Amino acid sequence: MFDTQLEMTDKIGYLLLKKGIIDSELLEKSLQIKAQDQNKLKRNLAQILVDEFGFDHDLIFREVAVLYAFKELNINLDELPESKIEEIKKMIDSQSDEVKQMLLTHKVIPFSFNGRMRDKLILAAIDPTDRSLSKIAYSINAKKYEINFLRKKDYDKLIQVLVPPENEYLKMIEESDEELSIEPDEANLNEEELDAEINKSALVNLIEAALVEGVRKGVSDIHVVPKSGNKTEIHFRIDGKLMLWHTQENTMPEAVMAVVKDRAKGMDRFEREAAQDGFIQREIDHNIIRYRVSVLPMVGTELKNKFETIVIRILDDRKVLKDISKIGLTGYSLKAFQKSISQPQGMVIMTGPTGSGKSTTLVAALYQVIDPTKNVLTVEDPVEYVIEGARQLKIGYKMDFEQAIRSILRHDPDIVLVGEMRDKETAETAIKLANTGHLTFSTLHTNDAPSAVARLYKMGVEPFLISYAINIIVAQRLVRRLCSDCKKRVEQIDEDLLKAANLDIDEWKQVEMYKANGCEKCNRTGYKGRMAIHEALYFTKEIRELIVNSGNEVDEEAVRRQAKKDGTLSLRESGLEKVKDGLTSLEEVLASTMDE
Repeated sequence: MFDTQLEMTDKIGYLLLKKGIIDSELLEKSLQIKAQDQNKLKRNLAQILVDEFGFDHDLIFREVAVLYAFKELNINLDELPESKIEEIKKMIDSQSDEVKQMLLTHKVIPFSFNGRMRDKLILAAIDPTDRSLSKIAYSINAKKYEINFLRKKDYDKLIQVLVPPENEYLKMIEESDEELSIEPDEANLNEEELDAEINKSALVNLIEAALVEGVRKGVSDIHVVPKSGNKTEIHFRIDGKLMLWHTQENTMPEAVMAVVKDRAKGMDRFEREAAQDGFIQREIDHNIIRYRVSVLPMVGTELKNKFETIVIRILDDRKVLKDISKIGLTGYSLKAFQKSISQPQGMVIMTGPTGSGKSTTLVAALYQVIDPTKNVLTVEDPVEYVIEGARQLKIGYKMDFEQAIRSILRHDPDIVLVGEMRDKETAETAIKLANTGHLTFSTLHTNDAPSAVARLYKMGVEPFLISYAINIIVAQRLVRRLCSDCKKRVEQIDEDLLKAANLDIDEWKQVEMYKANGCEKCNRTGYKGRMAIHEALYFTKEIRELIVNSGNEVDEEAVRRQAKKDGTLSLRESGLEKVKDGLTSLEEVLASTMDE
């Protein structure tokens, strides 16, 4: 009887109760709030559950969409064509400020005009029961309209692209009447005067603007570089290349540096002769972003100035890849890597220079093997990304990297990530972990995979330990991806370039290649984003025997030849595969890899 009455009075409540999403006690509380709401907000039960009881929006409103037969619009931003995004942008931009505000307030997107006459507007809404949707459709002058349900998580991603949020700090700088300057003849200001000058100037807004803009532009590092003549340059590293973002004129570099240090924890503004490390944390676009700050003293042309250079690394957890298929491993490399991380023990080593994405790949690999039945420990200095399901040890002055490595065996681990094998002691401990039944991940700084074997050998690690502890060594580089909006097909192949790279001219004449062109979308560089190329040295029986039988030194060439027989592609060969796929340019691969 109760069920029948409930279905008549509140269909949403009846459905959610039947599906076990809510219980009868919570339903009763929600219905009481709904009764009190009747003369005020007039919210339905779904809205009350999300607003008052913190239920997942998409979980509740997907059921509502099914109940009232609203279509669900499945949008994957990565697969949405650029032309479609531009079409939606134009639709939004053509509306009045009042309508734009309504769209944002009610979280609805005018997705497209459909129908025979293209006269039916498709409105994508996170709440298809919102009473304001008919008013919004009328304001957009739609003769007919249809409401589709759009998941809130998809809306949040899409709206960031369609209506990028304003950088409020840049706006404050533009609107400020104050000159952002400290006159050159005031170069000998004492600390109190410097402090007063910083506080009354817009320097604070400039640094905060750089932090916000860096995140929104996908920057990996912000460089703050002092120049002679009271100038300071701020550079952004985008897709591995430094680009000038702002030049601060007529301002003492010390003042700019002091502002950065004041914003960072663990830094002394008055220390200008020593290296310092600190960190900053901000909430930007509803996401917690961490910044690692490094300050180094540097030589300047003016003796009266104490110059320092600052690099701010942006650590955005949204960039953490959890899916190994998105790393870029293909063919033999992918199969060998998956086989290696599926083993109950052994070592997986990533090699490559700083900034080659080694940590990103290892974190993605960790996410494939983490589960609640395993104790996953990481020893990293510093910790860059928070890994869900892992216990990340805190390195500090009371427990340094070496102490943490020595102690880790006593902490009953199943899987271990050692950030970097820096020396013989670290390498031997990591290899001991791999030999005693633990799956171990780590990194080394070498040019390619075979040379990593020689590096461990020269560190003093015994050949039989290297041979039987390691599952795979993967060398990685990052190459820039061609901008999909402006890349151009190569009509006339550069034969001299092919000869210099020892490539078969006749073979490459048959390949459909593309080159960088440049447009507004890619800042006129011709490239947008980066991707990884790999050389995977899987430890087959033959490779292990070669290493065990090494004499005074490892024969890298013999290892390389055997790896090639097993199916390994060199870094250059891996890059050339990406050229053949039209993803990057020949010039980019040749510049990023060495000839064999």
